[in-house]
Amino acid sequence: MEYEPRIFLFVVMGLGLMAAVSLERFLARFWLSLPIVYVAAGFAIFSLPLDLPRINPTYDGFDAVTLEYTTEFIVIASLMAAGIAIDRPVSWANWRQVWPLLLIAMPLTVAAVALLGWWAIGLTPASAILLGAALAPTDPVLARSVQVGPPGENKRHDVRFSLTVEAGLNDGLAFPFTYLAIAAVGMASLGTWTLEWAWYDLGWRILVGCAVGWAVGRLGAWWVFEREADAPMKDIEEETESAEQPKYSTSEGLIVLGTLLLAYGLAEIFAGYGFLAVFVGAVTARQRENRSRYHKISHHFIDQIEQIVLVAVLFGFGAMLASGVLQPLTWAAALVGLALIFVIRPLSGLLAEWRSDLPMMGTLAIAFLGVRGMGSIYYLAYGQNHAEFIQIDLLWACVSFTILVSILVHGIVSGPLISHAERRRAHIHTGTDEEMLSHSPNGNPIAVELPNKPC
Repeated sequence: MEYEPRIFLFVVMGLGLMAAVSLERFLARFWLSLPIVYVAAGFAIFSLPLDLPRINPTYDGFDAVTLEYTTEFIVIASLMAAGIAIDRPVSWANWRQVWPLLLIAMPLTVAAVALLGWWAIGLTPASAILLGAALAPTDPVLARSVQVGPPGENKRHDVRFSLTVEAGLNDGLAFPFTYLAIAAVGMASLGTWTLEWAWYDLGWRILVGCAVGWAVGRLGAWWVFEREADAPMKDIEEETESAEQPKYSTSEGLIVLGTLLLAYGLAEIFAGYGFLAVFVGAVTARQRENRSRYHKISHHFIDQIEQIVLVAVLFGFGAMLASGVLQPLTWAAALVGLALIFVIRPLSGLLAEWRSDLPMMGTLAIAFLGVRGMGSIYYLAYGQNHAEFIQIDLLWACVSFTILVSILVHGIVSGPLISHAERRRAHIHTGTDEEMLSHSPNGNPIAVELPNKPC
């Protein structure tokens, strides 16, 4: 029997994809998550003497580029899925428990991790800032189990809502700090470069990302709900459609993938943050015809793409661990990762939410369940590919260790914690789309403010 490593990887990937859905449901009974199993499987398979490729970005620049591009795509797919799932009308009042997580918890996390990286690990200021930027954002990919469910489902309470929106927005807001780290390479003191970073990377890029996302979201909504819905249809399902519901073609997947790539690409071309554009665009499109079944179809399509790439990335992360990416890890670096998960994120989250209307159980769940994952790998790979950072091997070891601990701890704890929060009604609003919108006489949805009192 002839053996080729790449053919064996096809077999592994095929089995992984086939088992993903049923295995995820099975593991949920035992408060376990799919990433735990697939990372362990990737580690075991790539540890065998099968002549499989080694994946280690600290030794191979090609691996770092591959990781950047792969995690870039899965993050934007996750952001699209998260944005489509958000049905709560956008306003300061409706989203008020989320803003402190972005404006207080995230900067505090970046600063605390960077300070520990400089003081405890001995990193240079630029490397310490990159470590803080990579580990600060809540990951939209591995946080699937604590996010709101697909459109039309009842997983809508405020703990899930807050974690979903936070993961959707702070993956874009981590970019300014990544650019700060890149700009700080070789700099010995503050200067005009910090002012340029403040107005351009922190101000202009965020503004452009949000503006492009809003424009593309509006364009996508018009394309679907006005142009496509009124176009002649040849779909065989047309005959069975209810006269009260708009008819759609079988090309919904092409449209949602097209708008995803369009929003990301245009934002990057105009020097904005593509991650922000994707999430803002998805939320904007969702606000149009909020009750439409089209959003559930779109979410299902993009969720399938996300899961396909996720299986490959989880196996790849297990392969990274098997290749020795953790070998440069020191006790100090490991303690920084543990401090982030058990001290820095929970305390910064509690500080950000101390005036929230949520009951204490809901606040504790939001503060603790800051999952770290693929976004951290992306930002570290991006930094490595765009500047020469000292001790990059130690940065990869610290980030990989933190992600591994997060997968284990949050993967086990998130199920019982979210379930307990739901039983304690640690939320403000549990309604579905039907309770969140009122409609004008012509049938168009009108956003309404939601009550902000605990149930």
